[in-house]
Amino acid sequence: MARLSRTLLTVAGLGAAGLAYSVAEAHRYTLRRTEAPVLPAGQPTLRVLHLSDLHLTPRHTGRMAWVSALDALEPDLVVVTGDFLAHQEAVPSVLTALGPLLERPGLFVLGSNDYYAPVPVRPWLYLTAPSKVQEHRALLPWGDLVKGLSEAGWTDLSNSRARLTVDGREIDVRGVDDPHIHRDRYADVAGPFDSAADLALGVTHAPYRRILDGMVGDGAGLVLAGHTHGGQLAIPGYGAIVTNCDLPPAQAKGLSRHGRPWDGTGDPGLGGVDGRGAVLHVSAGLGTSPYAPVRFACPPEATLITLTPVA
Repeated sequence: MARLSRTLLTVAGLGAAGLAYSVAEAHRYTLRRTEAPVLPAGQPTLRVLHLSDLHLTPRHTGRMAWVSALDALEPDLVVVTGDFLAHQEAVPSVLTALGPLLERPGLFVLGSNDYYAPVPVRPWLYLTAPSKVQEHRALLPWGDLVKGLSEAGWTDLSNSRARLTVDGREIDVRGVDDPHIHRDRYADVAGPFDSAADLALGVTHAPYRRILDGMVGDGAGLVLAGHTHGGQLAIPGYGAIVTNCDLPPAQAKGLSRHGRPWDGTGDPGLGGVDGRGAVLHVSAGLGTSPYAPVRFACPPEATLITLTPVA
């Protein structure tokens, strides 16, 4: 009996230590730096700051300050791939956090958590299938968010196309509203990217393959997404277990390539406009649901992507 008691105490202690670590890691904000070869040969580099899944509430003052300080990186372009909000009164918090970055060229799309308020969750369900939005969830002031970002000069890419000049480079860009809650309307923006542009860029919150296939098939050279939280609970030395969408766990965060439509077996494929597939960058994001404020082996992140010429 004593041996069983010691075993149970050991298991409980390990569980408590793991939980404490996971809560602490959720506040260990990390800047990742990476390079993506997507520009025409001979061009100078272009610096893109990719943010996602801030999940802000008014009490997240540390996260807000950390995001604001990223302006010191002097990015040429800022792209935010959704899930800004986690509270009815968080729009001012988002605008404060982005503050100086709003003076730079910026693009954004929304995620499901910009539309619907967070609710208590059963975390184990996240490991079995992509999450679902309950219809009873209260609406968040997403219209005020879009207004604030748009009035600051950023471009809303929710089911929209745009053309912008950044550091002398022409960018043909399109995005969709959140595929996770079926608000995407890629047919509204589909068609070949402009081959004369210096960069063909696709933007989505959730990286569902139907959206990636469409963008890459139309000639995207780079696609940016979020939503996955990098798996949120990862296995050290292995990586993500789930992605909360139909993207393979190996692509839950960071750079990979997406090419021909994937049939769910074998390698995701390496087709694409340059014969090697379009570059996909999935951000592990900076926040979590207020009801599941933990991360394990997957710290919150922002990414500075240096775009370089194709070799």
